[in-house]
Amino acid sequence: MVVASIYGFKLRPKAFYDWVRPLAATVRQAEPNPAHISLARMEAAGYLSAVITQNIDGLHTRAGSREVYELHGEMSEATCMRCSRVYETGPFIDKLIAEGGVQRCPECGGTLKPNIVLFGEQLPASTMLAADKAARSCDVMLVAGSSLQVTPAAGLPRVALSNGARLIVVNNEVTYVDAQADAVMRDDVAVVLPHLAAELGVA
Repeated sequence: MVVASIYGFKLRPKAFYDWVRPLAATVRQAEPNPAHISLARMEAAGYLSAVITQNIDGLHTRAGSREVYELHGEMSEATCMRCSRVYETGPFIDKLIAEGGVQRCPECGGTLKPNIVLFGEQLPASTMLAADKAARSCDVMLVAGSSLQVTPAAGLPRVALSNGARLIVVNNEVTYVDAQADAVMRDDVAVVLPHLAAELGVA
């Protein structure tokens, strides 16, 4: 809450940037793993209608998924807290990784905030509505790699179940919906999802 809340960001943006700097470096170097790629292939083959994610790394899109609902935003853009101009973050992330410090708007000098949802902020309404609609209309929901502990996203499997969907859970840890799921696989998504894609003939 000290560094990753909207209140902390407004009071001490440097503390936020000091905290996010190593994360930005990790995201910059990250590549889609077999789980991301398998989901993209399942979507391309018509088995998957959308990906709902709390991740902010953009890897689902980079893997080829087209219908991606990023509930907690994504680091590819930033907005000036003073003038509301929106910028692609590429040059700012490079500068942050190399030099550190608060990133500033080139036009007005205001503090740039990455377009990710911090504690104390509302989720993007249109994205959440789209995710809720997908949960209500799906035949099967695949919960992959989520402990389902952060709301409101954690409630989406319950929405799917209440509308007659079946549930598959792939996660290393226990989740609150395991008892209601049709299948539970306690394993790494990067191992399980390629096997699932292979079973569907899209590996």
